[in-house]
This record gives sequence, C-alpha cells and structure tokens, in this order.
Amino acid sequence: MRRLLTVAVILLAVLAVIGWLAREPLGEIVFARALEASYGKDATVGLDDGLHVILCGTGSPLPDPARAGPCTLVIAGKQVFLVDSGSGAGRRIGQIGVSLGKIDAAFLTHFHSDHIDGLGEVLMLRWASSGRSSPLPVYGPQGVDRIVSGFDTAYTADYGYRIAHHGADIMPRSGAGARAKTISLGGKDAPSVVYAASGVRVTAFLVDHSPIEPALGYRFDYKGRSVVISGDTAPTASVSKMCNGCDVLVHEVLNIDMVRQISATAKARGDARVAKIMADITNYHSSPVAVAGSAQKGKARMLVLTHIVPRMPTRLLHPYFLKGVAEAYSGTVVMGEDGTLISLPARSSRIEQADLL
Repeated sequence: MRRLLTVAVILLAVLAVIGWLAREPLGEIVFARALEASYGKDATVGLDDGLHVILCGTGSPLPDPARAGPCTLVIAGKQVFLVDSGSGAGRRIGQIGVSLGKIDAAFLTHFHSDHIDGLGEVLMLRWASSGRSSPLPVYGPQGVDRIVSGFDTAYTADYGYRIAHHGADIMPRSGAGARAKTISLGGKDAPSVVYAASGVRVTAFLVDHSPIEPALGYRFDYKGRSVVISGDTAPTASVSKMCNGCDVLVHEVLNIDMVRQISATAKARGDARVAKIMADITNYHSSPVAVAGSAQKGKARMLVLTHIVPRMPTRLLHPYFLKGVAEAYSGTVVMGEDGTLISLPARSSRIEQADLL
C-alpha cells in the first residue's frame, strides 16, 4: 500500500510538472475552443414568434455588483426594443447574448441618471456591431431631444476616431448616435400609441414620479400578447388601467421598511445627507405590497419585479422583501434578476420563464 501511494504521488507530481510546462499551449487550446463555442451567440435565435421580455438591468442607483442599471429588452417578432438604459446596460446585453445591432428603437421612461447613464455605450456598441446607416430612434418625454443631443456631443470625437481607424464603410457616420422622438400624450394626458409597425403597438402613459414630470410607462402589444412596463412610479391607478388583463406587468419596487432602516442607520452614524436621501426616495417609488395591489387590480397574469431597492446580497432576503405580497396578489410573482427571460408565444396563453445568465 505504501508503495502504491508513493507511485501515485510521483505520478501526480509528474503530471503537475507536465501541466505547468504545457500551460501556454493548453491555454491556447482552451481559448480556441471557448471562442468557437461562444462566437456569434444569439439569445434571440430559437425564440417562438411572440412577445419576449429580457431583464438586462434590474438594479438602481445603489451599488449592486449583481445588477446592471435599469434596462429591459422587449422582443416582438423580429423587432427588438430597449426600455431605459442604465449603467452597464450595453455590456450586460452583450453578456446575455443579444447583439446591440439588433435594437430597432429605444424608449426612455424618464431622465433620472440611472435610467440613461448607459445610453452612450449602447449607442456606440449598436453602431459598431451593426454597420447601420441610420441612428437609433429614441422615444421619450419632452426633453428627450436634449438628452440625445448631449450624448451625440459627448461622443462626436469618438465617432471620428473610429471612422478614421476602421473606415466609413465599416462605421458609416450616418448610423452613429440617436434620433430623438418626443412623446406628446393625448388630451388630458391620455395614453397615446407612440409606435406601430409590423404588428407591434407601443402605448405610452403617465405615471407618478413627481417631481419628475412627465414620467412614462409603456405597454407593448403583439399578436394577442401584452406587457406593461411601469417605469419609476409611486402607486398609481394608471398602471392598473393600462394593464387591464395584461399577460405580464414589469414593475419597479422599493421596500420601504428596509430603506427606512438604512436611513435610520445613516442618521445614527451621523450621516445626515444619506439619511435624508433614503427617507426621501420612499415617497416616489412603490412598495412590494403596493405593486402587488396594482397587479391584482390590473388583473396581470404575472408580476415581474425590477429596479430592486435596496440591493439583495442573498436570496435568503427575498421572503422578507416580499412580505405581504402573496396576500395582495394571487398571480405569479417573479423577483427579477439580470438575464431573466419571460416568453409569451403568439396567439397562446403560455407564459414561459428562463435564465439567460
């Protein structure tokens, strides 16, 4: 037995030495195989015709290494739409496996920095990866023209660098940046259809994120399936009215009790500024129970939570975060994560869920 152990130790040592000496060619082989397996990965391939929601960012302004800033992809047939573009959105979309070059239009709910600070990256990566000859249409409330113009100004020098380096045939200047599409709602701020093409209808509606005005939510309809995205909002009847039996309600959420604990802790530590900010943000967001109530009133078949505040470092906190939700809403509740996919096949009642990360 002792001899066998000795031989085994010697063999392991020899293998370790061989592995160390061969680490460079082994690394080359591993890289080549990984590249072959992952190149051209496209999460949209194989999706049924229908309406699909991909959460590409479920975070907030609060630091969260597991969540990018607010960002939602909506795929309707062959069309791809982006709702909001928070920090890290472009990289997260790429990580999920959706080419940014496929994005046909973007919709902004409002202009808080955490909903737009990833837009420049998205615009640059879309241009670089697609070779499109026209800029990305960006729909949003009044003032969206200033947002788009600001990003265009900030990236003008970079447009020139990349054209000079790669050539105008690869990076056509006409496709860089975005084109603003200002949304004006109907009389008495009634919901308005702001996009209609190839069977897709997008309706914008007002939500309550005062003092941010206007702030919008969006409803997407395609071949009998429907998704409502709340944007940031305090509890408001407009979300339920727009849902009105929708398949999926994607709603922001803030746990008021948890945030108040953060505020109290900050105050106790002498950090009056953070204490004030944490106390303030509870009045223009929606608690889990309030969101559940909106979903119940709107007869949503599934409720998907996003823009999670505060951060959830472990899923063990989910039951506490969702306390009271089951009593307020009888449908399916999904605690959104970056990479969550919700699929609604056309002309069907099915709701399917997957994880792309």
